[in-house]
Order: sequence, then C-alpha cells, then structure tokens
Amino acid sequence: MKVSVIGTGYVGLVAAAGFADHGNDVLCADINEDKIEALRRGEIPIYEPGLDALVERNVAAGRLRFTTSNAEAARHGRVIVLAVGTPTRDHGGGADLSYMFAAATEVAEHLDHPVIVVNKSTVPVGTAERVARLMGEHTSQPVTVASNPEFLKEGSAVNDFMKPDRVIIGTADEQARKVLELLYQPFCRTNDRMLFMDARSAELTKYACNAYLAARISFMNDMANLSDAVGADVERVRRGMGSDPRIGNKFLYPGVGYGGSCFPKDTRALLNTAREYGLTLEIVASAERINEVQKLVLVRKVRAHFSGDLVGKQFALWGLSFKPNTDDIREAPALRIASALLAEGARLRLHDPIAGANFMEALGDKSGDAALFDDPYEAARDADALLLVTEWRQFRSPDFDRLKQLLRTPALFDGRNQWDRGHVESLGFTYHGIGR
Repeated sequence: MKVSVIGTGYVGLVAAAGFADHGNDVLCADINEDKIEALRRGEIPIYEPGLDALVERNVAAGRLRFTTSNAEAARHGRVIVLAVGTPTRDHGGGADLSYMFAAATEVAEHLDHPVIVVNKSTVPVGTAERVARLMGEHTSQPVTVASNPEFLKEGSAVNDFMKPDRVIIGTADEQARKVLELLYQPFCRTNDRMLFMDARSAELTKYACNAYLAARISFMNDMANLSDAVGADVERVRRGMGSDPRIGNKFLYPGVGYGGSCFPKDTRALLNTAREYGLTLEIVASAERINEVQKLVLVRKVRAHFSGDLVGKQFALWGLSFKPNTDDIREAPALRIASALLAEGARLRLHDPIAGANFMEALGDKSGDAALFDDPYEAARDADALLLVTEWRQFRSPDFDRLKQLLRTPALFDGRNQWDRGHVESLGFTYHGIGR
C-alpha cells in the first residue's frame, strides 16, 4: 500500500518505518530541510532504541523515502498519515493545531486522487471533522478523515508500534475502515486488538488514557507524601495495592512526578476541552496540580537536610531526561529541580547517558553554575549529596563504596526509590527516598 506520513517526530518516524517494514511503500515528509537531509544520510534526529536499524533497513530496501515536499507526499499516498506536533498553546492549555491545519491544507491543494487521511497526532475531540471540512475547501478529490491515535511510549516506541496492545481507528466510513484494517492487519495477526469506533470517541480515548495514567502517578505521589508524614513505607503500600487485581501494579510507582511530551500536554488539553463544555474534571485537574508540586519534592528534602542553606553547596544529579531510554527533556522533573537548586545558590554536577546536551541547552543562561560530565562518578566527585532523578538502568546498582569515597558527604536523595534503604544505610550513607 502507498502510504505518506507527514511529520518525522517520534510518532511520524516510527510509524513510517513500521509501515515500511511490513512491505508498504512509504514516503515520509517534513518541511524541516535539515531533518530530511540528516535522515537521508542515515542520521536519526531522535534517540529511540531500535529505530536507527529499522529506518536503515527499510531505506536500503527502497520501501522508505524522505521528502521536504508535502505536495509530493499528497500525490504519493493512498493513505496519508498526519503526525505533526500539537503543542500546548501559550494561553489556556489547549492544543495548538496550526501545524496540523497547515499540513492538511497543503496536502489537499495537491491531491490528484481520493485519499484516506489519518490523524495520528493527539488532537482534541472534533478535530477529524474540522480537518475534513478544511481539506474539502481546498480539493475536489474525495477525502475521508479518520482518527488513529498513537499509544507509543518513548524508549519502547518501536516495539509498541510493531506489537501494539491495541489499535484504535475512529471512522464511520466503511471503505476507510476496510483500508485501515488491511494496513494494520499484519501488526495484529497474533493479537487482534483492532477497535473501531467513531472519530470523536477515538480522539477522547487517547486523552482519557493519558489522563488516567497521570492520575494514578499523582495518587501514588500523594500516598508517598502521606507515608513520609505518618511513618509508613510507600513501597510496601504500593505492593499491597498492586496485588489487588482490580487495581494492578502498573503506574503505581511514586517519584518526582511525570514529564515528557504527552502527559503534561494532554492533561492540559483535556482540561481545556472540558472548560469549553462547562466542565471541570476535578480528578484530572488535581493530578496536574499534584504533579507540579511533586517535581520539587527532592528540593524540599535537600533543603531540610541542609537546614535551608544551599548557598555554595554542590549537588550531583544523575538522570536528566524525563524518563529512561530517551533524550527527551520536555517537562522533565530534573529541569525544575536543577533550576530550583541553582536559584538557591547551589552548584550542580550533572550526568545523563543520553540527554545531557539537550538538558544544558534547556537550562540556557542558568547553566553557568552547572557542569555536565560523561561519567556518573566524576559527576559525584566532591558533591555534598547525590540526587537520583531519572531511573536509568545503569544507576540501579552503582559502586556505593566508590561513591562514598567521591562524595563530600555521603547523602543520597533517591527520587525513584531505586536503592535499598537498609543496604545503603549499612554502608554509612544518609538515605532519603520518596515515601520511605
């Protein structure tokens, strides 16, 4: 099948390579010329495990090509996937659909055959209808617009796309349903989880899933803070809760809050949609408020440990991306933590396996008192305390004896409850976890 994908971000590039790997003829478009030239040279603009090999294999086979021309993409695809960014607007928290509308308009102006347009970007309820009306104003060709929200997790996006736990397709058009079912059938041969519904329900499902997961995280962070107050261990509480099959153990890990490109943006967009219909969604609103406060929980613990005086203190931060296995620092808790510590006169020694350069760029003018190190132990050298912010696998079992020699004072602030409190305290460390 001839497929065009507009956008080369996490969603677009993974989808394009995934469709190509199942034999489709895929043309991936992006107006960013530098990005496209890099992709043609075999350089992947994002860090995503397994994506480089997937792209390379399908480019070599001739099933995946790249272009800067949306017009070329319009003429190529029988199915045209819109996977452009929908960032939060400057005011109100709603999704900015300008990139999607611009791409849809340009595609429509160059269509020479009937197409099925697939909204794969996360968009507010009713967007498929708006895109269909907009494209109808710019082409005489038949256009059917369907909603097909993505459920990829950064760090495991390739596996999520190739082995989806569900594929949601929102359309009332029977022909579009048949075509998209055919497109996705190879991905669901061993686990048929294709769910068909109307476009509005599909659009809302995406937001509802992310908002619910965000609420679970914030609930556990609330329980962690209560555990600290009453002298309980939230890890035992978490395991007790997770053993209940009605609850399950997913997304019950307390920490320093969620970040990334999805949960913060999508909860705000959902709240904005609710306001437009005169609703408040109190649970979702509370989840967002709790999360913003939780991002500074380690700062509060550090401040208390050092009696409120952080001027001249030096802290090591391990883990800067919003989650492991990505270089994405959007809304990363580490950004809030670093900014707060720097504002109180501290100096920082930073390490992350992948995201360091992105993090330093995001710090901008505030990076003067922050130094980035390639080696985690060098980052810990002469620090007054070590803060674990992102739970990269290589941080799970560090050389604690070496750390104790390198740190100026043996204080650990475990923002992800990765380390065994009894073990590290037996080695002479002061340990601060989340709800421990």
